[in-house]
Amino acid sequence: MSLRALHDLPAPAKLNLFLHVTGRRADGYHLLESVFVLIDWCDTLHFERRGDGLLRRHDLGEALPADDLCLRAARALQTAGGVGLGADIWIDKRLPSGAGMGGGSSDAATVLLALNRLWGLRWPRARLLEIAATLGADVPFFVHGHDALAQGVGEQLRSVDLPGTRVYAVVKPPASIATADIFGSPLLRRDTPSVIVSGSLESSALPALGDPHGSFGHNDLEPPARARCPEVVRAAEWLQVRFGNSRMTGSGSAVFSKLDTGALPEATWSEGSLPEAWVGRLCRGLGRHPLVDWAE
Repeated sequence: MSLRALHDLPAPAKLNLFLHVTGRRADGYHLLESVFVLIDWCDTLHFERRGDGLLRRHDLGEALPADDLCLRAARALQTAGGVGLGADIWIDKRLPSGAGMGGGSSDAATVLLALNRLWGLRWPRARLLEIAATLGADVPFFVHGHDALAQGVGEQLRSVDLPGTRVYAVVKPPASIATADIFGSPLLRRDTPSVIVSGSLESSALPALGDPHGSFGHNDLEPPARARCPEVVRAAEWLQVRFGNSRMTGSGSAVFSKLDTGALPEATWSEGSLPEAWVGRLCRGLGRHPLVDWAE
């Protein structure tokens, strides 16, 4: 019997353990190297199949733009697959927007994975990745479904297995930063040396990525973000005092610390302890997307 509905599907956030800008293409797009990790801070989506071909989104939390990335993802799959069915899509938005955590991209990836199943397409991951690449730089990572080294403009992905249990303290101040402003900043370094040697990560890199004190790499987008947004500086200092390390993710404004899991600081961390209007939580690394097995 064909599926009629799918409920309580997660769309997890990501963190960039490092983000290096290694160059720029002739078309103006920046070349990046980063390690993306999935964390257990998630939006939740629900789907019901429609027979009339219409696509309708319903916001259970904050109101989203009228034509958001989720609807674009659904239309792209519907068109590419020649599907006559539609869907109602409910989104319970829990991830902060404008954070650099990939919330909208993750929602779009969950839409692709869910509708691939709900509409009975059974497309392999490679076909979904082709659509994901047309939607935005982060969407392919979430369809890929594993912690990954990303290169190019984010479309070249290689799964990585990071050692140990990973916990992160993540905070998001109220300010948001336009990604275009960061990439257009004269403060942005665009010539960071590649960490790839002979097709693999430098031998010293992978162990350092698991280091709770964040000793490997940096985020090239952080200096221009700090110059534009004092709240990023404040968030980084707030975490540095408490956990001894801090780093912005993506283009901000969320900042995270890697924690020593041998001594989790629950006694000194709670959402109630955050400065006014900040959001944050302790997050665990997932390693794999909860829906990774929905595309083969």
